[in-house]
Amino acid sequence: MSMEMNKPVPRPGILDIAAYVPGKEHAPGVARVFKLSSNETPFGASPKAIEAFRAAGEHLERYPDGQATELRQAIADIHGLNTANILCGNGSDELLGLLCHVYLGAGDEGIITEHGFLIYKIQILAAGATPVTVKEKDRTVDVDAILAAVTERTKIVFIANPANPTGTYVPVNEIRRLQAGLPKHVILVLDAAYAEYVRRNDYEAGLELVSSNPNVVMTRTFSKIYGLAALRVGWMYGPVDVVDALNRVRGPFNMNAAAIAAGAAAIRDQAFTQKAVAHNTLWIEKVTKAFESIGLEVTPSVANFVLVHFPDIEGKRAADADEFLTSRGYILRAVRAYGFPNALRMSIGTEEANLGVIAALTEFMGHKA
Repeated sequence: MSMEMNKPVPRPGILDIAAYVPGKEHAPGVARVFKLSSNETPFGASPKAIEAFRAAGEHLERYPDGQATELRQAIADIHGLNTANILCGNGSDELLGLLCHVYLGAGDEGIITEHGFLIYKIQILAAGATPVTVKEKDRTVDVDAILAAVTERTKIVFIANPANPTGTYVPVNEIRRLQAGLPKHVILVLDAAYAEYVRRNDYEAGLELVSSNPNVVMTRTFSKIYGLAALRVGWMYGPVDVVDALNRVRGPFNMNAAAIAAGAAAIRDQAFTQKAVAHNTLWIEKVTKAFESIGLEVTPSVANFVLVHFPDIEGKRAADADEFLTSRGYILRAVRAYGFPNALRMSIGTEEANLGVIAALTEFMGHKA
């Protein structure tokens, strides 16, 4: 006899999910705050994107284009792609969730890595499947460890490249080796949210791999370098079969009109983007050297943030530094949930913000500024 329930109950597994916690935004009692906890660009959005956003506000009574044609065409033009292989979403988060929803079910496994983006695990669990976490090597995705974890239940593998919160990356030859070693029915998801920032000859975001393989998809976002985090704009480049499957279950108007218009304008303004890249390349190096000079360890990063490791000394740990910085208006990201209890992640900000954090941490570590 079944037990009578006195309230609605979620299906098994849902309440086991730890909800995603964004980077904090506020420093109570501090007049001026520099938010460096969410990897947002210090340059904001392109003026052309802002103009397109405002123009979209003139016709809020109209439904958006359900195919996001203008945005898909802009992406295709800039990257030299076929629009049939492009799917846009309400942030890349939606697309990652759709992939799990469509390709995973009870009894299936999805592979994630030790310090990978927390959303992967959440979406795998939400689909009723089992997340399998593999160890990383030197805070970098380990291809051999992933291949060793593949079973007959594996249906999807998530790789953030570059990775967050480490800022490390996997060279293209290793990604190719990973794809070659996976069963043909297993989807390899290359999450290239920070690809625009990378300046390495042996890095490839995933366009070529998708073009030449039926089981690889690449996701990208407009939340980072394009400065449209508030609008939630993401896109996926994938085989037509995968795009077709996701199109069948996504919301018919999953992209709002302002996001479509601003996204198209943002990606076409590549001169604006290049300024952001140049600023980031300069400051990643400066910040890394400054932190190392005061005795902090920094994981080498190719993205727009650095993972800073603190000494295991009373009063000098990450939690102490976080409190010290917050009291001065500098908000960094605690990364305990990512497996780094004694580190903070700092997004590269304006020159003023970067110099301010350097000065504050120099004081915190007991060095003279």
